Amino acid sequence: MKTTQHASVLLSLALALVLGACSRQETAPAATADSAAAAPAAGQSAVADNDSQKDIVKVAVSSPAHTTLVAAVQAAGLVDVLANTGPFTVFAPTNAAFDKLPTGTVANLVKPANKETLRDILQYHVAVAVYKPDMLKDGMTLNMANGDNVKITVKDGKTILNGTATIVGTVTAANGIIHVIDTVLLPPAAK
Repeated sequence: MKTTQHASVLLSLALALVLGACSRQETAPAATADSAAAAPAAGQSAVADNDSQKDIVKVAVSSPAHTTLVAAVQAAGLVDVLANTGPFTVFAPTNAAFDKLPTGTVANLVKPANKETLRDILQYHVAVAVYKPDMLKDGMTLNMANGDNVKITVKDGKTILNGTATIVGTVTAANGIIHVIDTVLLPPAAK
């Protein structure tokens, strides 16, 4: 009987300690409407996940050959879009591809005043579907996210877009596929 009483007393004491600790926990002050409005909500790109396959944005960010593309995507405000579920096919120009543009072009495009033009160019590099290398056939036309089309040519085993940009590598991502290209695609002039 003494053992049961001791166990009962110990259980009561433990319960009292737990409840007392819970009631004394400090809580963070509630966020006010002003502080919530001041801090912008983070999008899909802010999700931390070190276990799953990287999405298109995380793959690009980890590539030293795509720092210009990453800076352009950030300036255009497209990071969260490309981090979303997809599926996407991104034709990703390398830094060397951007270097082929006339001097000052990239610096001019990343200015806030040119955000819509930059978005149009970047969206011309994205198809809303997954096109694996074996799916890209000669004569095929892809509709891009900006509403314009890209023409595929396959010649001597190389896949070429609009007769100018060659796919030099392919990387899969959690939300699509990235085809690395050696030339920046420019949308057709407005009609």
